[in-house]
Amino acid sequence: MTVAAGRTLGVLSPRSPARVAAFEKGAPHMRRSHLTAAMVAIALGALGIIRDHGVAAQQRAEMHGMQLVGFHDLQARSAYQPVIHKQGNRWIAYIGHHGGSQLNPLTGQQESNGTSILDVTDPKRPKYLAHIPGEPGQAEAGGAQMVRVCDGRELPRADASKVYLLRTFGNSGHEVWNVSEPTKPERVTVVVSGLRQTHKNWWECDTGIAYLISGDPAWRTTRMTKIYDLSDPAHPVFIRDFGLVGQQPGSTGPVPTELHGPISLGPKANRVYFGYGTGVRGIVQIVDREKLLNGPKEPTNENLVYPEITRVDLPPDVGAHTVFPLLGMDVAEFGMQRAPRGRAAQSAAAAGHDHEVSVPANQTQARRDFIAVVGETTANECFENRQMLRMLDATVETRPFGASSFTVPESSRDYCSQGGRFGTHSSNENFTPIYYKRVLFLAHFNAGVRAVDIRDPFSPKEIAFYVPAITSKTDKRCVGTGADEQCKVAIQTNNVEVDDRGYIYIVDRANTGMHILELTGAARSVAKF
Repeated sequence: MTVAAGRTLGVLSPRSPARVAAFEKGAPHMRRSHLTAAMVAIALGALGIIRDHGVAAQQRAEMHGMQLVGFHDLQARSAYQPVIHKQGNRWIAYIGHHGGSQLNPLTGQQESNGTSILDVTDPKRPKYLAHIPGEPGQAEAGGAQMVRVCDGRELPRADASKVYLLRTFGNSGHEVWNVSEPTKPERVTVVVSGLRQTHKNWWECDTGIAYLISGDPAWRTTRMTKIYDLSDPAHPVFIRDFGLVGQQPGSTGPVPTELHGPISLGPKANRVYFGYGTGVRGIVQIVDREKLLNGPKEPTNENLVYPEITRVDLPPDVGAHTVFPLLGMDVAEFGMQRAPRGRAAQSAAAAGHDHEVSVPANQTQARRDFIAVVGETTANECFENRQMLRMLDATVETRPFGASSFTVPESSRDYCSQGGRFGTHSSNENFTPIYYKRVLFLAHFNAGVRAVDIRDPFSPKEIAFYVPAITSKTDKRCVGTGADEQCKVAIQTNNVEVDDRGYIYIVDRANTGMHILELTGAARSVAKF
């Protein structure tokens, strides 16, 4: 177990005076009762005594401010995107998978990794309901990584009695499934096929507009956006193709880095946020949604630029895997600041300090818009530049700037030597008021999931973390080739999501499964339960 200050306590006996002293030195804010409970948990875990609802406790799990509620191995399938959806009186988890193949005990068949469906109404006892096979192939070449879910009663022209699942089918297409009865999913339609890449989609349930990340063979990039009206999921209507200038058919010159995924705020906010690039040459693009959907659609240079409000080209070593808008944040530190006006502005001008006079009277530092930009680490054991959380201040949309950053200190556990990837991959994407603009959860590969207090976006602070233990199903991760190849078994927390009850779901790239977590203690008080 690692203390809050990040010190690793080594292999001391769970009840040794040295371990207790190390705890008190590393986490002086902890009460002795908390230390005692922690020591007991460690001792029982070391003896293999603790069990959580039929699953052996994570004997080498590390945690602070967060605890395990439930666990499922997901049939040892490499997992990507989880989505948690309230369906009637039940909470259902839909989880996309990378390529591969595993036995499905429910059918007795070996099935290509696709989409797992679990009932998580009781998060202590997640129940596996069904698996929808995906495209054959390994890793990024198969599976069904991306899932989104909408109720028919929300979609403008859908069957109100149904629940719909939008998913990728490997790299070749996008599908819609009827999951009204999660144990018996039925495919409704193939939206588009014949692609060479897919990735992280977005679906507006209130309008039905879907932004499908695709590799159209006619385009010069492997990932761009195909926009469809799925308000009636059984009858998709194509709206347009979209990408950056230089990516479209017939263009010339350098090709900008490929799209990773968008997040739309819908018609009310009239904004779509696109993130291009994973771990290098990232680009953040803010787009006027109305112009995007209803403007000229032929992919010329002029038409592709038309809906663009801002494009931020990040440094070459910075990716933009996830761009999560955090609008209207109240920054308490600047609550007493006032925009210059009246006599104050005149006095400043008279004193020769006229640079403040041009600041709009209704604009202060106290309420601001931000974008959480998270890059994806792609290489094992730190053989690349570190990816992390970077906060962009986008209060003035046409002039976003870097406000702060956050990363897990590598030295807190020698993460670069632990095996697998170390660095960020993604953040949660649920806008639940429990966490929105308060706590951001980051999937951090071998450093597990990190909970970051972002209430002061200029100074994000970690308040909790959970690093799962490896299991017998956790896959190895290697560096080098041939005789120089070296492999280690390591946790690879790949994606994270939260539900509207406040539970945290993390899924593992290295086949470990899904952990359901909750915040505890002081960390929980930061959220808005």
